[in-house]
Amino acid sequence: MTFLDFNFNEQLTEGLLSMGYKTPTAIQQMAIPVVMEGKDIIACAQTGTGKTASYLLPVLNLLGPHPKHQISALILAPTRELAQQIDQQVEGLAYFTEISSQAVFGGGDGIAYEQQKRGITNKVDILIATPGRLISFLASGSLKLNHLQYLILDEADRMLDMGFYDDIMRIISHLPTKRQTLMFSATMPPRIRTLAKSILNNPEQVNIAISQPAAGINQQIYKTFDGQKTKLLTMLLNSGQYTSIIVFASTKEKVKALYKELKAAKLKVNAFHSDITQHEREEILLEFKNKQLPIIIGTDALSRGIDVEGIDLVVNYDVPGDPEDYIHRIGRTARAATTGTAITFVNERDQRKFKNIQQLIEREIDEVPLPPELGEAPQFKPDSDVKKRRNRGGGNKKRPGGGNNNSGGGSKTNGGGGSSNISGGGGQRKPNHNRPRGNKPNNNNGSKPTPTDPS
Repeated sequence: MTFLDFNFNEQLTEGLLSMGYKTPTAIQQMAIPVVMEGKDIIACAQTGTGKTASYLLPVLNLLGPHPKHQISALILAPTRELAQQIDQQVEGLAYFTEISSQAVFGGGDGIAYEQQKRGITNKVDILIATPGRLISFLASGSLKLNHLQYLILDEADRMLDMGFYDDIMRIISHLPTKRQTLMFSATMPPRIRTLAKSILNNPEQVNIAISQPAAGINQQIYKTFDGQKTKLLTMLLNSGQYTSIIVFASTKEKVKALYKELKAAKLKVNAFHSDITQHEREEILLEFKNKQLPIIIGTDALSRGIDVEGIDLVVNYDVPGDPEDYIHRIGRTARAATTGTAITFVNERDQRKFKNIQQLIEREIDEVPLPPELGEAPQFKPDSDVKKRRNRGGGNKKRPGGGNNNSGGGSKTNGGGGSSNISGGGGQRKPNHNRPRGNKPNNNNGSKPTPTDPS
């Protein structure tokens, strides 16, 4: 199947062909026709499979090359980073149309708020928003959504994890009841199904390879004591094998501490967490995307807020508490049919968490021996012994290496994520066309837009 088979309008097809995109991924093949038919949809697929294009392409086609220049589509996203990425993808895909978009999100200063306010009153067709900032505009009366035709919830599971359920329902109370609603999620827990029942109308369901890491990821573990982790990480980062690296830690405080230790080891690294300003976040991500910054450290908030091409190593400094978060973390590498490595440090108290991860992905992950200079690795006890020790209340024993123990409708399914130049990635900068958003470019010189990744 090719994108020509969808019979998109001429301007949208021209944009796709100009960027060299030919083959849709599995989620795109299954979801796009459903959206084009005007049906509500609940779609589940892991990160990197092209979910974003699965709703952007049909919505752009339905809006047409010459829209009415009123807010016809609303896309809700959990983080400002994702909202910005979606906005860039709209601009790239809609290059040959007159469709315009505006991203609104919190975290900036008063100037940013005013700029966003002016943007939403300036003939915008697609609004991309985080729930909190959108509610502030709705409450102020500066935003009306009376003409809305399409509501899209991207990463709906993450929005619920972040406590946005009430905000979502409040936003929906401002929308026309007659609309097409599209819900996209990486996981499908019961609360997502409950939300779907309350806001979707007889939806079609599409599931694509839920909770399975990409085949191109080389997954490894090291059994370590806490005191060995930073030394091991430093050795890996200094090995010269990897050029673009994300390190995930469990808390913001640990991210800050690890950042200081790696800086002291003369590594070029930066930390990404909620205590830095929006401007600092954007600068860090831009440097990372442009390969000027080889190493970035963050918490799970970064696992869904970053979409960068060419990441070749992901390190789980701590085992994530939720097995699904493991999928999202390591999904930052091996995107768009590339390969990458994911390494997880597992201490004794996290062995049960890691067993849950292996059960979820239905495979054993290869263990790599610790380098001899780091000393002996911990010997994990069987589950039965661990439970007995917990029941006795044991546990502050000092460990070698300096660590310690306290630190609705029809259903469609498909087994794989497919491969395409329009999934995953997202590393390229958005095209600089030197034109106002929403105006048709002058292409008399034969130039074509620079590819962006609309997954």
